[in-house]
Amino acid sequence: MPYLLRVELPDVPGSLGRLASAIGEAGGDIEAIEIVEKTHSGHAVDDVLLETAPGTMPDSIVSACNALDGVRVIWIGRYAAGGNLFLDLEAVEDLTEVPDEALTRLVEVLPQTFRADWAVRIHRVNGLIAATESAPTDLPFTDIEHACRLDVEGEDPDDESLYAGARIDGNEIVVMGRRGGPEFLDSELARLGHLVSLAASIARP
Repeated sequence: MPYLLRVELPDVPGSLGRLASAIGEAGGDIEAIEIVEKTHSGHAVDDVLLETAPGTMPDSIVSACNALDGVRVIWIGRYAAGGNLFLDLEAVEDLTEVPDEALTRLVEVLPQTFRADWAVRIHRVNGLIAATESAPTDLPFTDIEHACRLDVEGEDPDDESLYAGARIDGNEIVVMGRRGGPEFLDSELARLGHLVSLAASIARP
């Protein structure tokens, strides 16, 4: 079963090798690794896509990682998309294939690019314009100037979704969400803002 592991580890030679060994000994097989962020404290935050052997519990992988000096598991969860991580460059290539549909394709590629559960495009007057499967249909338009985390009040008090959004123009925004985590990092918000701006520029006649 595929899992996505977000982990913080010392940004020094050998750290990734120790992490890979610990995951392997705990029953995990690493499929791909992406550096998400490098912190000012000398740490890196990596997303690790892994498969688990039959009978392996994710808790055992978390424990094995946390036992390493300086390593902290931020989040682990099933990764329904499977396959390789969808990198920003691949997203850009996808957006440029049909420029007129760049903003529509943007919504479609955001969940894979950022390991989110869904994405939507919202117009100030017309409301929801485009959405991926399982996205909420009642999200309001929010005035935002730059990519940021959003607080969205829902009717379900048990909803633990996390939201991030970016401005396309004065009348449109995109919003993506993760159910339960992990938190959207500053580096991810910067990437989101850049990708949305690029899609808007590609779509502009």
